[in-house]
Amino acid sequence: MRFIPVVLAALLALALPAHADSPEFYDFDTRAEEQRFRNLIAELRCPKCQNQNIADSNAPISKDMRDQVYLMMQAGATNDEIVGSLVDRFGEFVKYKPPVDRRTIILWAFPAIAVFGGLLIVAGVVLRSRRRGSDEPALSPEEKARVEQMLSDKDPSSRS
Repeated sequence: MRFIPVVLAALLALALPAHADSPEFYDFDTRAEEQRFRNLIAELRCPKCQNQNIADSNAPISKDMRDQVYLMMQAGATNDEIVGSLVDRFGEFVKYKPPVDRRTIILWAFPAIAVFGGLLIVAGVVLRSRRRGSDEPALSPEEKARVEQMLSDKDPSSRS
């Protein structure tokens, strides 16, 4: 009889963590609203996870951001207002696709600049090696004869 309360307490303790991680459900009036919500949370990045959107992240901050998106949608906010609010709170980092402006132009242009610079370096190396190859003079007849003599000498003791 004394074990029943202990067993019940153990079962209750095991059931609490399962209840704590239950997925959240959001109630939408239309399928379009639900799709809009899914699109918004897929395009916003988790500040803690860094390379994961808030739809896939299990971090508490992502849950708070999903709740904020839902509440703002229910209040009638537009997508731009929702994203703007989260950018004001967390910074431009939360957007997967930052806009092209004077602060991010180097970020957007760097890949093209790097490829163009690499092509210039390769072209310079190829041109330089072609010039060196054509600038080297051919061997004179005396040098050719001397090389032939060096190559034909098989006996190392005859050289002195």
